[in-house]
Amino acid sequence: MEKSLLSRLAFWQKNHSKLELGIYVCPDKLVVYQAQGSDAEETIETEALVHEFEFNGSNWSAVFGLIAKQFDTAKVQLILSASFYQLLTVDKPNVEVEELSQALLWSVKDMVSQPVSEIHIDYFDSPLPNSSKLSVVVADRKSLISMVMAAKESHMQVAGISIEEMVVSSLFPQDSQARLVLCHVPGQELLLTVVKQGELYMQRRVRGFNKLDTVTTDELAMGMADNLSLELQRSMDYFESQLRQAPVASIELLINGQVESLAELVSANFNQKVNVITVDSVEAKMALLACDEFTLADSAVNGESV
Repeated sequence: MEKSLLSRLAFWQKNHSKLELGIYVCPDKLVVYQAQGSDAEETIETEALVHEFEFNGSNWSAVFGLIAKQFDTAKVQLILSASFYQLLTVDKPNVEVEELSQALLWSVKDMVSQPVSEIHIDYFDSPLPNSSKLSVVVADRKSLISMVMAAKESHMQVAGISIEEMVVSSLFPQDSQARLVLCHVPGQELLLTVVKQGELYMQRRVRGFNKLDTVTTDELAMGMADNLSLELQRSMDYFESQLRQAPVASIELLINGQVESLAELVSANFNQKVNVITVDSVEAKMALLACDEFTLADSAVNGESV
């Protein structure tokens, strides 16, 4: 999987737009990051790089119409929030590569609530050598088609569609040491990932921390930080003992709210350094990472390191 959920489905036609936008698709809004150095400075009378557009979860044509009104034509990279897909781990089917997608449909059919005819899947391999597992992304086919067609109708060229786990892995593309990244989008389950050199080594969603961005420092100190530390330790133990990897070098916090206090409380439980990824908001950072996909794609085409 090339960090692009619909890389095999060409619903759109190429155009020659130079404006590049990263869009993070949330259940109630689309967060748009305007790439610096694009034509935006010449054509858009605004200093803001991040814009939010209200969304009701299904009015794709309306929301892309608003984006087009703001930016005119553009190339876009889309990142789906967790409510728009499932990420499943399955055994790798023993079939030829060209038969893999069809085989995976039957692998996930009992793990999803929709009929296989109503879903779209893509997959990516583990960077671990000799892994027998695949990560399969499952999304609603009708919703994806509606989104892509709405973008096309508004003269947006969809360059790629990806998911949270994949873009988080690009936070430290050159780092040869593994990092445990704690990412929390308001209202969602906690996402724990281990990333190294731009690759996703493991991921898990953790329940019980949906309101992590709104809790006070006192609430963190009264037990939530310790509970979170237990979940971090479980992930680190699995990474070391089950995946047979060296310990992570650091813990990275990508969170809204009292993140500095959280970092201080969590760091008391670990030898690793706990770092805060400074952002205006996690949603804005996701949109920025979506925009970074343009640079990563260009580097891959040109054979450059990033």
